[in-house]
Order: sequence, then structure tokens, then C-alpha cells
Amino acid sequence: MTTPEASLSERTSALDARSQTLLEFPFVLARLADATGFGPGRRLAEALTPSSDTAIVGRGLDETSQARAFIAGHSGAGIGGAKDIGPWIERAARGGRLDPVHFLDIAETLEAATRLGDALSGDRRPLLHDLASQIHGLPSLRNVLQRSFDPTGELLDTASPRLGGLRRAVRVAYERLRSRLEQFIHSGELGNSLQEPIITLRGGRYVIPIRADAKSRVKGIVHDASGSGQTLFVEPLVAVEMGNAWRQAQLAERSEIERILDELSMLVAGQVGPLRETLEALARFDFWSAKARLAEEMDAIAAEIADRPEVTLLGARHPGLSGHVVPVDIRLGGEYTALLITGPNTGGKTVALRTLGLLSLMHQSGLHVPADTGSRLPVFADVYADIGDEQSVAQSLSTFSGHLRSIVRIVQAAGPNRLILLDELGAGTDPTEGSALAQALLDYFIRSGALVAATTHYAELKLYAHTTPKARNASVEFDVETLRPTYKLTIGLPGQSQAFAIAERLGLPSAIVAEARSRLTDEQHAFEETLASIKATQSETAEALVRVGLAEERAKGALAEAEEERRRARRERDETVKTARGDAERMVDEVRAEVRGIRRRLERETLTQRSLDEDLARVSAQLERIPAAEPVPVRPSTAAAVAWRIGMRARTRTGGAEGRIAALERGGRRATLEVGGLRITVAVDDLEPAVGGETETSWPESGRGDRARLGTSAASISSSASRLQLDRARTVATSLDLRGATVSEALEVLDRYIDDASLAGLDQATIIHGMGTGALRDAVRDHASAQPLVRSWRPGGRGEGGDGATVVSL
Repeated sequence: MTTPEASLSERTSALDARSQTLLEFPFVLARLADATGFGPGRRLAEALTPSSDTAIVGRGLDETSQARAFIAGHSGAGIGGAKDIGPWIERAARGGRLDPVHFLDIAETLEAATRLGDALSGDRRPLLHDLASQIHGLPSLRNVLQRSFDPTGELLDTASPRLGGLRRAVRVAYERLRSRLEQFIHSGELGNSLQEPIITLRGGRYVIPIRADAKSRVKGIVHDASGSGQTLFVEPLVAVEMGNAWRQAQLAERSEIERILDELSMLVAGQVGPLRETLEALARFDFWSAKARLAEEMDAIAAEIADRPEVTLLGARHPGLSGHVVPVDIRLGGEYTALLITGPNTGGKTVALRTLGLLSLMHQSGLHVPADTGSRLPVFADVYADIGDEQSVAQSLSTFSGHLRSIVRIVQAAGPNRLILLDELGAGTDPTEGSALAQALLDYFIRSGALVAATTHYAELKLYAHTTPKARNASVEFDVETLRPTYKLTIGLPGQSQAFAIAERLGLPSAIVAEARSRLTDEQHAFEETLASIKATQSETAEALVRVGLAEERAKGALAEAEEERRRARRERDETVKTARGDAERMVDEVRAEVRGIRRRLERETLTQRSLDEDLARVSAQLERIPAAEPVPVRPSTAAAVAWRIGMRARTRTGGAEGRIAALERGGRRATLEVGGLRITVAVDDLEPAVGGETETSWPESGRGDRARLGTSAASISSSASRLQLDRARTVATSLDLRGATVSEALEVLDRYIDDASLAGLDQATIIHGMGTGALRDAVRDHASAQPLVRSWRPGGRGEGGDGATVVSL
């Protein structure tokens, strides 16, 4: 079976197989194979190899991503029930006869293919949509097979027009034969010739057991004898013809079954092409699904494909590690192409190398990698690794020789866009010569354009990485107090072997450790001290950055909260204005209704009061000129038409605030209004007469009599306001319980409550906030101090809740 994956991988040369083994790539393939659902998908998983072709890598990653997204939305979709029918398809193609179980496998596979095809047909993901077009349910073939066989694989009587009749003939012949033999053994004709009164089968013929010494008494055909020779199995002559009839019926049935199987095999052979394509499509979906499930198990992501040989791995984790895995950040390429990792043994140096190499191989195999979002990996032309002990007694190789043989092979292949991983570079020989050789190798790899990461303990290589522009130091950290590695990788600083500290912690006499320290040169002492100082400074800087980040987050939160408060205040203001306008409109409507009621009553009682009629008509005309959507002025008036004086009532056009004029500036351009207990200064041009304003200049020169006749309207307005105040008083409680609310929620509720309580005419109210930490209490009292409707506040007294309550005077 040839798949697109196989044809694509044939166009690229395979990456170094030995390095794949050293980096534990076969372990990943084994996990991938275990995640497949049937044989063809498993074979694809086991044959997966990393590619150096960017297009192939991109397609592989898309396969995994699209399958992962599809499975997330279709948890029940899959290849459930599909079988590996490849061998049966090929047998039918060669003209061979298939067995009933083979047809059953083909039918079940076509049924699974139909379900998957239906699930994929509506999917818009290009690879899955294309895969759906390669799945053929072949309903006609599937229906024929399902009509021909029962679930156990037995041909049904309806498989052909003749089969049912032939099977009935077999049953009739059998029943006649059994009945005749039963009569024969129980008829008494045999006397004591029978060994046992039973009927059994020998060579496809029904026989009875006869004693050997009584053979002459029973005429028939001997088909078998017992092991002792004491019993002969004889087919009586009276049953031979019936046995022949039964056998002939069986042969006719078998011939018909063989004919049906041949016919069905030819039917399968006629659909070999679609069946092969369907099986390949099912295998690919199974393979893609296995990649998706493996990605979910590892909490992996699709790394971006870098267009330059630069590695950025964030939060990378080795797939082979279990339990609590410490992620590492690895950056390589760009400013530096060589990374020297140093630090104590068991500190995680080799794990970091393996993680970099293995994740690169997984990426180039189209697999998601266990790392964080933002990780980027290039498509390397090849990945080489020299990790582990190459010592071999059989080949007379020392550790150093084994490493060197592997390095020679890598040197010959080094070049641009290669990744080279070297563990314990230069180890296994004289430290001076080993470090010199390691520096020469690093220089060569840097010049070749390869990316190289190596681990070492040599101080000379730490200095080399510090002074070489294209190289960087990196280190794994170690907790000296617990004698445990932290496995954290830090790029930019060399690591310390911590040999002296570990020796002291493990109980080596301090005198010996001190003697060892004294043998270090002054330069080595200075280097270690400088390194420790830099590490301490770096740690302090990191902690400071964390604090700055937290402060920034708090500032952003406070800013967002303030913005939300501003939006809330604006909403409340708009709602208040809308409510006030609505109240005013209702009051005007009530005035109109009352005027009409007065007119009707007067018409019924005093029809001759013409002068009163005229006055009421004039008042009605004035009220009708007030637009229903406007607030409450009794008559349309502008600021220019009114000579404002102190004591007159007025309202502002823009804000709707209504009150008494307490002061006028010289020039008459600004006025001070008393609104409740608050004074506001507004432009005179923004004022208009208020309803029921106490001013002589706000009415026409019709005299005091007109104003007296309008007293009913003013009283109506006053009564409407009183009714509104009474309605509020009936629904507003004398206390408000804010316990359990946040500060922002509590202040919002408090503002609405004070508005309602003031409108209801309450003199004071009790705000219950509890003791707690005091934050809510302080917020309530600060807010009450700034509330214009609150005259004063005091803590609750005895019997009022004490300091857990605040009593406000309105």
C-alpha cells in the first residue's frame, strides 16, 4: 500500500539514523504506534521518519493540527470497526476465492468508512476535506454483503434463489436418515449385537456401534473400528440409500455456496481500486488521529517553522520524563550559533541536549512538540548527536576513542543548517588537551555554519564561550542546601560544578575541602567569586522584574476599575435624567387630566359662568402648547423673556436641575440655584421658569385674578408630587444591608438607595456594613461625606449596630 506520506518522504534523504536512536526518537514512535487503531495506521506510524523538506514538514504539522481540531469537536468519530482488509483485497484481485469471514471484514470496514466519510464530508479543513473524497462507502457492495451473511459469517438462505431450497433438502434428508436409524436400533432386530444404542458419525456417514463378534448378524458397511477392536462402526444397509441422499444434498449445497463465494469474490475484485483507496484513507486518518492524541497526551503545540536556522523553545519538556517535569527555555541561532552548557553532574545538562534534539526530530516528523506557544524551530538538513558512553571492549575502544570516532563522522557532515549536539565535549583524556581539542572543534563547527550545543565541565571552555562572539555560556542550577538539581537552564552565565560544596554536604572533612580550595589559582578564585556575584545580581534583578510586573498588573486593574466607575456614573446620570423627564411628563399629563375634570364638573354645575370658562380655556390652551416629550414648564419661555430675580424658581435646560435662585451675578449672566441642600452656579441663558415658580414676572399682565384661577393647576402638580413621594415612602426601607458585597457593588447600591430614600422624604437611614476588615465601612462613610443628598452621618449607637452600621441624615 502506497501512501502520500510514503511518496513524499521518498523525495527527501533520511536524517542520521544513529543520532535518532541516541536522541530516543524510536521511543516516541512506539508511543505513536500504540495510539493507532488498526494495522495499516500502525505501520504508517512505525515508518514515520523526520524530513528535511519544509513543505513536507508543514503538511505533517497541518495533518496533526487539523486532526486534533476535528477530534476535539467530534469525540465519537474514528475508524471504529475497520479491519486490515488489504490481504483480502489483493487475493480477490488475483482471482482467488474469499472466505465468509473475509467478506464480513470488508463489510464492517465499508460501514466504518461510511461513518467517517459522513463526519468528514462537511468539514472545511482542506486536508480532511480532501481525505473525505478518497473514502468510498460502496453502498451497493456493502448491502450485498450484509444481505448475504449473518453476523457470525454464515451465508444466509437468501444469498441466492437456490440456496434456501437446497438447505431444506439437506434438512429433510437428514431427518429421514436419523429417524430410520433410531427405528433400527430400537426395533429389537439387533438383539445383543449393539455395543451401545447410539448413532454416531464416521467419515461423514452415520453409523451404529456393533460388537465385533456379532458382525455377521448386521448387514452393512464397516466404516471404522475402536482402538481395542471390540467395536465396529457399521452403516446398516437399510440406511445406505438414505445416507447417500443426505450426502448428495450436502454436496449440492456446498456447490451452491462455492458458486456464491466465487461470485461475491468477483464482485469485490471489481471494486479493488476504490477499496484500496478507502483503506489507505482510513490508515491515514488513523495515523493523523494518533498524532493528534499523542499531542494531547503531551500537552504539545505546533511549533512555528522558522525561516532561518534559529531555535526558540519556550517551556520545552522531554517527552520521556514523567511526574513533575521542569520546563526549559532554549535559544540558539542568530547572535550566537554555539551554546556551552555547564553545571554539576545530574543537573540536567544532557536532558537539555536531548530535549533540543528530540523536539527538533519530532517537529520535522510533523508532530507537535511539548513546549509553550511561541516556540519556533527551523527545518534542519540533518541532526547529529554524540551522547552517551561509546566505550566498547569488543572493539578495543576507550571512552575517548568512542566519542572521537563519532565526532569524526559529524565533522565530515558538518555544514549550514545542521544541528550538532555533543555531550561532555573533550572528556575522557588529559583535561588540557581535551579542552584544546574541544575549542578547535567548536571553532570548526561555528565556521561551518552549523548550530552546535555541547555540555562540558572544563573551565577553559567557559572562558572560550565568554570571549567568542558566536558562542554563549549556559548553566543548569543546583540547590546546594538540598543537594538536588533544579533542572533550570540559564543562558548567559556559565555554571559552577559545586564539587567543594557537594563534598562538604556529603560529609567530607572540612580540612580536606579547605586544602582543595587552597590549590586553586588566584584567577580561578576570582572567576568563581565573580560568577557567584553575577548570579546573585541576576537573581535580584529577576525578582525586581517580577515585582514590577505585579505592580503594573495592579495599576492596570485599578485603571480598568476607575474606567468602569466612570462608565457606571455616566449610565446612572443618563438613567436619572430619563427618570426625571418621565416623572415630569406624567405630572403634566395629570395636570391636563385634572383641568379636563374641572371643566366637566363646572359644566354640570354652573353652565352660566362664562368668565370661568374663558379662564379655563386659556389655561388649557397654555397647557396644550407644552410638548409631551419635554420636561415640565407651564408655558414656553426663554431666558431672554424673563427678568430673573432672587427667590424665583427656575430649572436648567441641559441638566434638568430645579430650585430657587439664591444669587445673581452682576450683569445678570450667571445665577446660583439652591437645589435641595446644594448650590450650583449656571448660565442665565440655560434657565427657564419652573412649574409653580413663585414669580410675578413669569405670568402675563392679566393680574392677580388669573393666578388665583390657576391655583387648581398648581395644587394638582403639588398633589402629584406628593403622591410620587408617598409611593416611594411605601417601598423604601429605613435601612440598607450591604454585608457581603464588594466595595464597588455596595457604593452603586448605596447611591440608588439614598436617591429613593430622599425622594421618599426619609429624615435618616441606617446603612449596615458590618465590621470585617473595615474596608467597606470606610468606603461607605467616605462616600456619604461626598453625597450631596446626605446632610451628615454618624456611627451607629447602642442598639443601632454600633460601628458595624452608619446612620445618615438626609
